[in-house]
Amino acid sequence: MDTEDVSTEVLFKLWPWLEANKNRLIGGLVAVVLVALVYSYINWQRGQNEIACGEAFTQLLLSHSPDASPGQEADSYLALADKYPGTQAGQRAQLQAAAVLFEADKYPEAQAAFQKFADNHSGPLAAIADLGLGASLEAQGNTDQATAAYLRITSSHANPGAFLQAQFSLGRIAEQKGQLADAENYYQSVADLGRAGGTLS
Repeated sequence: MDTEDVSTEVLFKLWPWLEANKNRLIGGLVAVVLVALVYSYINWQRGQNEIACGEAFTQLLLSHSPDASPGQEADSYLALADKYPGTQAGQRAQLQAAAVLFEADKYPEAQAAFQKFADNHSGPLAAIADLGLGASLEAQGNTDQATAAYLRITSSHANPGAFLQAQFSLGRIAEQKGQLADAENYYQSVADLGRAGGTLS
């Protein structure tokens, strides 16, 4: 039996089933199309939110007013992050709010903002939050807690830039404590990473 005959026979056997289940097949096809459309719309909306948040974030960065208090400026960034949850630009706005507080020497507030971010996110941006958390703790004289924050960065390797800064900060703390061998190891790690072109193995 040739291929054409087999195809015809299969079609004749399948035809009654197709006729009997026509409505179910059409309903299933419509459901698949609707799911695809909803999924496409959600992705499109997510992309639009990311663009809108990115533009608003850039506008906030450019329109920094010297008259605004650090608290007001931080609140503007946090409001933006709340308006666009789940976006990369919104996450960057959260980090910028914490950085504004740190730069204004509001270390406890910066610590709380960096900690909140680190608790709710992972990956390269969380490493930056841990770096800010460590710096905030260090600025308040809490070197043991700062060391723990810096060590989280060095164990995760999520962000090479943050890793390098954390190693350097760990060396500085060890040097201040008189732990010169540890300080030398941290500084050597920074130098080795610099010679390797800043890439982590």
